[in-house]
Amino acid sequence: MARKVFFSFHYQRDVMRVMQVRNSWVVRSKGEATPFYDKAEFEQVKKKAGGIERWIEEQMNGTSVTVVLYGRETFDRPWVLHEIRRSYELGKGLIAIAIHNVKDPRNGTDYAGKNPLSYFTTTRNGVKFDLSQLYPSYDWVNNDGYTNLPAWIESAAKAAGK
Repeated sequence: MARKVFFSFHYQRDVMRVMQVRNSWVVRSKGEATPFYDKAEFEQVKKKAGGIERWIEEQMNGTSVTVVLYGRETFDRPWVLHEIRRSYELGKGLIAIAIHNVKDPRNGTDYAGKNPLSYFTTTRNGVKFDLSQLYPSYDWVNNDGYTNLPAWIESAAKAAGK
């Protein structure tokens, strides 16, 4: 089953790595690609009423899973944190994928960053958990994301009841 997915990431630092991950979805014969929102359009979004927050809500509408693609500096990016919080509030499936090992054509690989899901905590049955303890995380290179991304997304959607 084709799933609609929202990708959350730190644009400035990781866009070249993210494009490789997202383009891996495009080259599949049966895959469905989520449109890529380029920087020029993103800059225009910030100028409109409601700006980024409104755009995020529109992009999340109809998705079942949020995939957080994180690198070295993603952990405390305000809009990434907003997207994670909203995904959790909306009951979407969540997964985190480390992309620091994906080679940026300009800069090569990078240092690992902290999983942004660990920024948030929730309480279940009186026990406090980081979201990173409740939702799966993977490494794109070491866990063969090219092959496994569709299964990871499907699993996250089913875990969320989607």
